[in-house]
Amino acid sequence: MKEYKIAAIPGDGIGKEVLPEGIKVLQAAAEKTGAFRLAVDEYPWGCGHYLEAGVVMPEDGIDILSNYDAVYFGASGHPQVPDYLSAWRLIFVIRHAFDQYINLRPIKLFPGVTTPLANVAPEDIDFVIVRENTEGEFAGPGGQVHAGHPHAVAVQTSVFTRQGVEQVARYAFELAQERRGHVTNITKSNAVQHSLVFWDQVIKEVSQDYPDVGYELLYVDAAVMKFIQEPRRFDVIVTTNLFGDILSDLGAAMMGSIGIAASGNINPDTSRPSMFEPFHGSAPDIAGQGVANPAGAIWAGAMMLDHLGERDAAQLILGAMAQVLETGPRTPDLGGSATTVQMGDAVAGLVVSRKLVES
Repeated sequence: MKEYKIAAIPGDGIGKEVLPEGIKVLQAAAEKTGAFRLAVDEYPWGCGHYLEAGVVMPEDGIDILSNYDAVYFGASGHPQVPDYLSAWRLIFVIRHAFDQYINLRPIKLFPGVTTPLANVAPEDIDFVIVRENTEGEFAGPGGQVHAGHPHAVAVQTSVFTRQGVEQVARYAFELAQERRGHVTNITKSNAVQHSLVFWDQVIKEVSQDYPDVGYELLYVDAAVMKFIQEPRRFDVIVTTNLFGDILSDLGAAMMGSIGIAASGNINPDTSRPSMFEPFHGSAPDIAGQGVANPAGAIWAGAMMLDHLGERDAAQLILGAMAQVLETGPRTPDLGGSATTVQMGDAVAGLVVSRKLVES
């Protein structure tokens, strides 16, 4: 029987509440299928760790994580710690060290969940955002000169390489071949005349290698409107680091709650670990109340299993999660009164009781 080593980093805030529910569901799926085992080690890294130990992640953190098949992450952020520390000393460090150049964010409206959009059914919202994850606006080069003075200057440089753009484009087109066969490139090259013109050129070149996949280009301002007006238009979206970050939160709102939303920081070369997480953040306003929605963490766990090759278990989890989202129990963000643990228990229970359908 296969055994996968998983590094769990609950992090901060509600990450500490939702990740245990995700692990509970993952273990239930492992037991149900009998196809694999999960060996989960937990690490207390994050902003809370920074307040106690002076570091968000220890110096040998990457060396530690490199011994695992995947990283399962909760959330990072604390009101007493600058946000850039949780990003640049933990999340971005992991993404860059393991070349997790794909950020995969599925957007789907589940039956029983209310969307703020009028006259929209579940079949109308079902697309995937493929966000470039290690370059672009979040690459990091830049700095400040004369900081704290009236003549202070800040420079932030975006980085776009041919390899970086091409590999994310190919991932998007190959994903579209498995879905409905359409890619939308969301850009702003009419205003950003160097980096994003280059981005569009490379994406267009790659599109020629996939004649069976439809292709269109939309500027990000127009895309925001189309998300609301014509959500069914989208299948696979490929976009830059910054635009993907913003658009995926809009997508989460369209799903009815950011608590459902999940993501994978993926290096398709499985010789290095990928990282899977909900993207709702640490939510300090509700942390400790036991009301956080665990669906995003559960879905991220299913994405992790799918990436590891355990597709049957992943589909089992998604089916159980979809049933709970439709019939309850649901957490307050979805109009219910269930606790985080009650919703996690419900999904885990259905994983155990549902019929296993092999892919």
